[in-house]
Order: sequence, then C-alpha cells, then structure tokens
Amino acid sequence: MAELNRRTALLSAGGVAALLASGLLPGTAAAAAGEQTRGGPPDPVAATYLRVLLRHTRWAEQQFDQAAGIYPAKDFTFAVVLGNALLLTRDGYDAAIAGIEKDQLNAHTLATIRHFAASNLLTGGTEWGRKLFFDTTFQSYFLLAARLLWTELDDDTKRNVERITTEQAAYTTALGTGDDPASGSWTPNGLQGGFQGDTKLEEMGVYAQSLAPALAWAPDDARANAWRHAFGTWSRNEGGLPAADLANPRLVDGRPVSANTATNLYDTFLVENHGSFGPHYQEELWRTSGRNAMHFLAAGTPLPEVLTAQPNGELLWRTMLLMTSDAGEPLMPMVADREHLYGRDVIPLAFRAQVLGDRHAAYAEAQLAARLEPYQAYAPADRITKFSGEPKYEPEARAELAISYLLHEWRAGQRPVTAVTKEEFDAHATGTADFGAAPGLLAHRSPAAWAGTVTKPGFVKFAWQPHHDDWLFVLGGANPMLLPATNIAVRERHATAYAKVRDGFDGTVGVLRFDTGYAAFATLPTGAAVYASTGVAEGEGVLNVYNLTMPGVPGLDGDRTYTAAEGSVTIKAQAAATGARTDDLTFAPVTARHVRMLGVQPDPQYGYSLWAFEVRDGDGPDLARAGTASASSASPGKEAKYANDGNATTRWAVSTSDRPRADSWLAVDLGAAQTVDRVRLSWEAAAGRKYRIETSQDGVTWTAAATYPVPALTSTKGRLDIDGRAGITVAGPNPLTVTGDHVTLSDGPPAPFVAELRPGSAQASGRVTTTAAAVEATVTDGFLVLLNLSGTAASGRATLPGENRLYRGEQTVTRTGTEFSYALAAAEGRIEPPRFTLKAPAGVKAVVRDASRVELTAPAGLLPVLVTVTPDGGRARPVLLPPRRTVPVVFGDVRPYPLTDRALGRTTFPAEPLPPGMSSPAAAVDDDPATAWRPGPDGRMVVDLGAVTAVSAVELAWTRGRVPAASVETSVDGVTYATATSGPARYVAVRTRWRTGDASLSRLSVLT
Repeated sequence: MAELNRRTALLSAGGVAALLASGLLPGTAAAAAGEQTRGGPPDPVAATYLRVLLRHTRWAEQQFDQAAGIYPAKDFTFAVVLGNALLLTRDGYDAAIAGIEKDQLNAHTLATIRHFAASNLLTGGTEWGRKLFFDTTFQSYFLLAARLLWTELDDDTKRNVERITTEQAAYTTALGTGDDPASGSWTPNGLQGGFQGDTKLEEMGVYAQSLAPALAWAPDDARANAWRHAFGTWSRNEGGLPAADLANPRLVDGRPVSANTATNLYDTFLVENHGSFGPHYQEELWRTSGRNAMHFLAAGTPLPEVLTAQPNGELLWRTMLLMTSDAGEPLMPMVADREHLYGRDVIPLAFRAQVLGDRHAAYAEAQLAARLEPYQAYAPADRITKFSGEPKYEPEARAELAISYLLHEWRAGQRPVTAVTKEEFDAHATGTADFGAAPGLLAHRSPAAWAGTVTKPGFVKFAWQPHHDDWLFVLGGANPMLLPATNIAVRERHATAYAKVRDGFDGTVGVLRFDTGYAAFATLPTGAAVYASTGVAEGEGVLNVYNLTMPGVPGLDGDRTYTAAEGSVTIKAQAAATGARTDDLTFAPVTARHVRMLGVQPDPQYGYSLWAFEVRDGDGPDLARAGTASASSASPGKEAKYANDGNATTRWAVSTSDRPRADSWLAVDLGAAQTVDRVRLSWEAAAGRKYRIETSQDGVTWTAAATYPVPALTSTKGRLDIDGRAGITVAGPNPLTVTGDHVTLSDGPPAPFVAELRPGSAQASGRVTTTAAAVEATVTDGFLVLLNLSGTAASGRATLPGENRLYRGEQTVTRTGTEFSYALAAAEGRIEPPRFTLKAPAGVKAVVRDASRVELTAPAGLLPVLVTVTPDGGRARPVLLPPRRTVPVVFGDVRPYPLTDRALGRTTFPAEPLPPGMSSPAAAVDDDPATAWRPGPDGRMVVDLGAVTAVSAVELAWTRGRVPAASVETSVDGVTYATATSGPARYVAVRTRWRTGDASLSRLSVLT
C-alpha cells in the first residue's frame, strides 16, 4: 500500500506533465497530452488483451450501421469505441487481423463519438444517457474513449463530452439518496441497501461510477466537493455490513467506516443477484472500481482512498478465491447461462492485480488471459462473451478489456506485480464455507477440486469439479449434477463445514431431505467426494460433460473418452454448440393408433419444444399429418397441433410453468390402428435430453417402442474413468451409462447407491458395511465418511477392513481390520480423519478422544500385549497393555483436534482497511502462537462465531509485556453489545486500553 500511496502522490503533483516525466502512464498520459501512438504492450497479459481486441474488431465492424455512419445505440453497441480508441492510440495495429484499415476505423470511431456526444440527454439529445441503470456504465466507457482520442475531437464534441461528464455528476448528486426515476426498480434503496435476493452493492456502485468521471476530469469544478462527498458515501457503503462496519473506526477519505449504514452483503460475505449467488455480481465491487480508477489515472487525478481501502473488500475477495476455477474466473453453480464470460471477468482481476497489487489476483488474471484467445476462436468466432444471451455483454467486454490493458500500462512504470505460483494460489485459496440456508451454498475448495452443496430453489445440486476445471462438468444454473434435476424441493438442509484450524482438515457434508428420500454429499481435502442416496428419483447420479473443440483450453480437444471395466468409448464433440436437433428412431413394426413422445429429461432451461413430430411405416408418408395432436401442456401460440401441421416454422412447446417437468408429452392420434416402425422428431433449441417413444391402442395403456438416446457405454462393474480427469466408483444395483455427453451413475428406477468421485483415476470402492440400514459409510482416501440418510437417530457398527486406522470414537481390532461403533443424529453426516494407526492383535479396543489421545484396552488373557500406536503424521510408540487393563496414551506434541475453541478460524473485525496501528485481529484466532493481534491505541476487535452460541467462558492470552486493561463484550446481532463473558452470543468483542509497548493478544478463546 505504501508503494500505491507514493504513486498516488505523484499523480497529484503535476497532472499530465508529472505522468509523462514519471513514465507511469506511457500510453494514457501521452494520449491526453496529444500524441497519437504509444509503445507496445507492457507485459504478456496486456499483449493478449491487445490481440483479442484486434480480432474482436471484426465483430465490432459487423455491427457498424453503414447507412447511419455510426455504431448503433441498440444494446449500447457504440461502447465498442473504447476498444477502438485503445487500438488507434497504441502501436501494433494490424488491419489484416482487425478486418478494417486504421484510418477507416478511426473515422467510424470519431463519427460515433461525435454523434452520441450530441445525442446524450445531458447535452440536449434524446437518444441515451443520464439514466443510472444502465446508461452510466456505458457512459463511463464512452467518456474514456473520448479522452483517449481527445486531440482528434472537434470543439463541439469536446464541449459535449465535458458536459456529459459534469452534468451526470450534478444529476446524480441532485438525487441525494433517492431513486433515479428513469431507472425503474434498479434502486439502491437509499443508503440502507439490501441483500436478500438482489444485493444493492451493484446499484450503489453505479451511483458512485456516475460521479467518478467528473471527479477525475473536472476536480476544480465548484460543485466538486458535493460530488466528492456523494462518491465517497456510495463507495464506502457498497460492501456495507453493519456487524463489520460498526467495529471499524478507520477513516476512509476522512469518514469512519463505522458511519456506513448499508447492508448489501449476507453476514457470510456473499451477495445475491436475481435470486441466487452469482459470482459475477460478487465481483461488482472491483468491476466498478476498475472503471472508476481508470478515469482518475488517465486524468492524472489522485485516486480517492476508498478505491484502495474498500470496506469489507478483502472478505468479499475470500469468497471469490473459494470459488475460483483453473481459468481464473469463478465457478458458478447458480448462474444460468453465463458460466464462461471470460471477457467480462477480466477487469475485476486486472484492478485487484494492477491497482491493489494482489499477487493472487495476478495469477488468476494470467490464467484467464491464457484462455481468451482459444475461447475467442471458438464459434461464433471473434466474440468474447459467447454463452450469454444478452448482447450488451459483448461491447461491455470489449470496453473492459481495453480498461484492463490500460491498468497494465499504468502499472508498467513501477515494479510489476509478480503472480504467485499455482501451488501458492491453491494453498491460499483452499478452505470451506457454509454461506447459510438462504444463499443455499456450502462450498469447499481443495488444491485438487472444487465442490458445493447447492440448495437454492431451482438450482439444487451437488456440484464437483476436479482440478477446478470449469470445462469438464456442466454445473451452472438448471443443469443437474448428481441429483437428477435442480427443481427438487429441499425439505431439510443439514450442513457441516470442517476447517483445518479447528478440525485438522478441511471438508464439508451436506445432507438433504426431499419428499422422496435423502441424499448426501461429503467432500474431502484430497479433492475426492462421496455421494450417497436412498434413491430419490429415476436416473440419478447425473453428470453432464463439456465436449468442445477449443484448441488451447486444456481438455477441449474435440472428444471425451470414457473407460469402464467392459471397455472404452470415445464421444466426438459436435462441430459447434447447438440446441436444435433431429432424431430418427426406428423400432420393430407395431400396430397402434396412438404414438407419443414421453419426456424423461428436459432441456435444463426450456423444457421440450418440437418443430415437427412425424410417424411412418418404412418409407411411407407421414401418418401424423392426418392425425390429431395433444400434449401435457403448451405455451400460447405453440399448441400441440403445430407439431404435426407440416409447417416447418411452427412448433409445439410446453408451458413456461412445465419447463422443469421431466414427464411432459406430445401424442398423436392417428385416427385408426396402423403399422408404424419409425418416428422423426425435429427439435427446437429446447431439445429433450432423454425421452421414450411409446405406442397405444386406446390412448390409456402405453408400451415403450424406443428410447432416446441409446447409451454408448453401459457398465455394471461400478467403475468409470472420464477422460483421465475424473474417476468414479459406484456401489448400487443400477448400471452406470454414458449417453452422448451425459453420464448417469444409477441409470434405472430409484435405488440406494453410493458413488466415490476422485480427481484422476477411479479406485476400488471404499464402501463399508454397517449394521443400520439407513447409514451409508465409506473409507475414502483414508477418511471415514458416515451418512445417516434417515429422519431418526441411528447407532451401530461399521466394518472397516484393512490398515487398522483409528478414528475418533470406539473401535475394536478384528482379524481383518476394525469394528467401529457409531451414533448419529437424524440426517447427520460426519467425516472422521484417521487419527492413529494401530498394530495390535484382534480383540484390542481403542477409544480415540482426539488427535493426541487414545485409550487402549487389551482383551482377556494371561500375558500383556505389545502394540504399536502411531499418531497421524507423528512417530510410532510401543505400548504394553496388561490384560483387561485400559492404558491412556497421550502424544503431547500433537494438536488435540478437533479443538473446542469456537473462535478458531472465524471471521474477525475490523477487516481491512485496518485502523492505524492495528494489525489483523485474525491473528488472535489462527491457532498460531507465533502470531498476535496488536490492538493499536485503545483498539477493539470482534470475532463472529457464525451463529448464536451458548458461551461459557472467554479466555485471553497475551504475549510477553505489560498486559493492557481489557474487557469482553458480547452481542447476538453485532450491533448492540454488553459487557459479559458468558451467555448467548454470536459476536464476542475485546476492548482494550492499549498503549505502545504493551503486550499483544495471541489468543482469544471462546468456550461453550
């Protein structure tokens, strides 16, 4: 931060002249000074951005309206001018790649800037502008483009650009904390904000973003103080959470964080948008910061402090780290169609890396940049937001790539940010979090995989991505994963998150109850996961696999290979992504009057829709044309009759409400019994993933004639390797099948089964027998997983073969392993890591109390028994056991996991930015005696226990030195505190009268 402050000071020292002299902005500052082209890209990532922008210009030029002579207003397409302006003012322009000569691109760009500067509402136009949502986002891009080409603009256009800049700020400031009447429901809800369903972080960020250009380019305007006050207020409240903010007296731009009033985050530091957790919106804090910062940097105006000292920004970033894929962007289990918006996800990482100096963000940015060109080359070629249905993302992504380039250019004058290694990143990003029942996300990122239990209605799934590979399994939105559908109603949610600092390992268990039974998902620190089900539905254990030809992206080489005990099959990728499909199914001739398509699995987004349903006998005519069609449901104007009317432009589609329904159907009454042996189904994009063709004489009793699709691989041996990237072992009565790019682990009627999923190769099943029918158990990668899939408590024994690993609880050595005794509450899931290994004869009983203590009892006999006990990761110890005597064995050098201190590893406040003189309070709850919290003058810290807890005692441990006077306070809401060391509390605070030289707090312990 000191380096950044020096840079900020230089920016304020002399505007453009100082920038040119310093070399901080070789491109941007020179453009403002009047030069036309600058040097080449400052680093390899920036060079990638420049190449992508050049290629993307082909798409931009396809949008150019030749008749009007401008890029159009529709979907804010004219925002492409920012990418154009960057290319026009940097070396390396290549007309062959861009698809247009440079002077022609320059003419198109200047004409567009001239037009839209005059047509903005703030300059007397009527076409666009002033509206905070979403005009000011594209206004920000537009204004920056104009500044890059400033010396080529005519005087009227310059005046219009300046007027847009200042009058937008005046308009926004005049609103106070009220709503923009032009923006409809897109309101920040004053300074109160909101977080349930739709965070107001984005809305407050837009208010701030509408003010940034004026503060950057017109800092001496008489109204600038009012703009500055409004900008700071909106910016500081973007990540507002009272429990955190009230604990932070730090001044940011002269105002204390504790003066914030907004609640824009869940108390687990996660945001929702459109009713679900969407990481794109979690990133919004840094997306708007990147846009805003670039205006200040380009203008040579000091950065407002809030851009580099964002309240709660680092805790939000921890959420993003937990979700990060190997491609640098987050995994998105609740985002319907935007899992791969690489272009749009650049700017948050570029801001964090290049402005904040975040080395972990720099690593993620480099990974994302490495995928940009292969992604861009994939059909439709040249675009950079391919999988989104909203056209406005394309010009926006172009603009944000340009800003990201400029941020790299800004950084080039100083010491570059060195990205961490992959190993460092994975170690830093590892962790678990239960974000709560309302957000509906229990997440775990291990070095080898990402996993999540998702219970948000409409997105319910157990998600798993080995190697954080966002192009292996399809896990977004309504795409099912493991559970056969995402619209299953969750009746109970039982979530457990294990943390290494408290438990000695990271892991999660989610146990869910549905109307039809229970399913559970356990995730392990090795990247492995265990799925167990009572059999909640037909065709369970769903994995949809990406299979694309996208050279340059690992794994996307155009096919996927599946290997089972019975053999291998390679599935070739389609030439391009398409939803429309024509299926020709033949079957043994049958005489029937009625023929129908009965759905088994719909398209995840849109259900079923058919352009045509044809029925034939051999090469004969379409018998359905003369028949009468009916359906389970239909959308208005898309009734069943349009599927057999012979018109290729009309279609049947299920009703909107029935889109998630699996068993929708379309039937045709042929009028009389006829011989048929084939059907042709011409699907719209809503093509059925799985269905049956059935026939009937009376329209009541149906007989299956054919199924779609026919599996390419069926295995009853319970092991499957997916392209060498994922190995799955299944124990259950149904076969596993591979059909196209669709894997079903229990392909048949509902039935109990257990699946173990591992990064890499499949291994032998670790399923073990238990004496309670409702309890499933495995020993997976050495971890004992116990899952009670019932609504009642269960106890019994599990037979554990093999290496005599000892787990917390009671077990007895047998000739083949151990017998472990368990007692589980209703719907309880547990993960027990191996705490010891025991070499002992049959009959020896072991009771493991924790990772450091085990009690061993010898069986009856005449002689003592010599055994060897080894703690996990420790040294072996021989122990002599007298007959029928219990001997406690304690390893004093081993941490006694699980630890009883409820404060360990919990979130602490103040979070960054920290008050002067204070170190991070997280050091008091990290279980590291070498670290400690330095309170600073009269410092105060808070630990969030995660839930209201019955506290029995609070203990403080200090480093050597004079111990300052301190008091303990507790709160259930994080707002109102009372002095107490026991009682119900979620938040526990320590208030000190600390002076320089006093001891620091090495440990804050909360006991129950």
